[in-house]
Amino acid sequence: MKLVHIIIAIFLVVATLPSCKKDTFITSNAYISLSSDTLNFDTVFTSTGSITQSFKLFNRNNQKLRLSEVKLMGGANSYFKLNLDGTAGTSFFGLEMDANDSLYGYVMVNIKQTSQNTPFVIRDSIRITFNGDTTYVQLKASGQNARFLKNATITKDTTWTNDLPIVVNGSLTVNNGVTLTILQGTKVYLGAHSSIIINGSLQAVGDKYDSTRISFQCDRLDAPYNNLPGSWPGIFFNSTSSNNLMQYCNIKNANEGVSVTSQISGTNVMLTLNQCIFDNIKDVAIGGVNTSISATNCLVSNSGNNVVLSSGGQYRFNQCTIVGYDNSNISHTKPVMSISNTDSSNKVYSLDCSILNSIIYGSSGIVNNELSITKKSGTQHYEVAFTNTLYKSQDDISSLATLTNCKVNQLPLFVNVKTDSAFNFRLADNSPCLNAGANSTTTIDILGNARPSFNPDLGCYQR
Repeated sequence: MKLVHIIIAIFLVVATLPSCKKDTFITSNAYISLSSDTLNFDTVFTSTGSITQSFKLFNRNNQKLRLSEVKLMGGANSYFKLNLDGTAGTSFFGLEMDANDSLYGYVMVNIKQTSQNTPFVIRDSIRITFNGDTTYVQLKASGQNARFLKNATITKDTTWTNDLPIVVNGSLTVNNGVTLTILQGTKVYLGAHSSIIINGSLQAVGDKYDSTRISFQCDRLDAPYNNLPGSWPGIFFNSTSSNNLMQYCNIKNANEGVSVTSQISGTNVMLTLNQCIFDNIKDVAIGGVNTSISATNCLVSNSGNNVVLSSGGQYRFNQCTIVGYDNSNISHTKPVMSISNTDSSNKVYSLDCSILNSIIYGSSGIVNNELSITKKSGTQHYEVAFTNTLYKSQDDISSLATLTNCKVNQLPLFVNVKTDSAFNFRLADNSPCLNAGANSTTTIDILGNARPSFNPDLGCYQR
């Protein structure tokens, strides 16, 4: 009987040996692995936080591992902030990891303001020590200073220059009778609740080169925010606004691009848009309510509602490309251009709308008619005309508009509409839009390239 008990005891001891080994800490020949040994942060404005990035640390051993220390080397003065498995700090001691287990590290960066005008590089590292060994996670961020405006009101004529980006937090209001002038090359970045409200006048005149165009976009330059529709509210021209000009401007990722409610005053155009690009706008890219807008050589692409003109008004679109394609950011579910001579209560207004040498097209969504025209009978003037324009519409719109030499439901044949990260709305070699325009006085295209007066190409790009 004693022999049986001895055998059972030996068996139990042997059976428990592996689990005992796993419960002890490894003291030699230990190794760990990292999901990433470097975290790179895109450009972050001083005083504006970044997206949080993460790394994962794996204990690849069959025994428990004790980390002697995990340390953010810059300490409390670092521009980077570290969090390990839900706990914030700069140094962590004696962290225990089970065999074949892992822990998460989270890092963000907030760069303090300096006197530097150009982008600069911030570096730090996270040191991980265990069993006398050391490994690092490198941290790198590009930072840039800016002029910061928070809930600002412009009360006198003001000029913004391009020496530093402009970062707007909260709303920016230009008072009635006041002009905000934005010089070429100025970059304007706006927060999630940062609208630009023009009660006076906006004069934003850039130039044809990428470096001299004026841009309006969200203040987060790191993915995915840098390409997220609806990241900032938009630019709003109110009833007292007048004499607004935007030329060589890029408006990107807003909830609305430009919205104009200024009332028509004589022959004055409330907003002139020349060589402007509206892209990835969540709702309306160009909106007009009983106002006057003149747009020449503009690209309005991939927005929830590209162009919406309601309650009548006076509108001129010349050599514009207005397009919508289903993509990973915005589903193409609405016409790219809507025109109406009524408001929400069916009141009729005077409407005068002319579209010349333009492209109005969309695909890959659920829209059959890229033109939506609403005409309610009344005594008010009504004229809608399309001249030498390619448009897509399954419905016959001849009773709603005057059509002259238009191309209906033909493929415009752009260079690339198959990859939503690289849309290219220039015209391909075999496009029916080449040399299809009516004679025009417009002498350049969206890039500032020369455009012939006779038979120019349709749309904003001249091939």
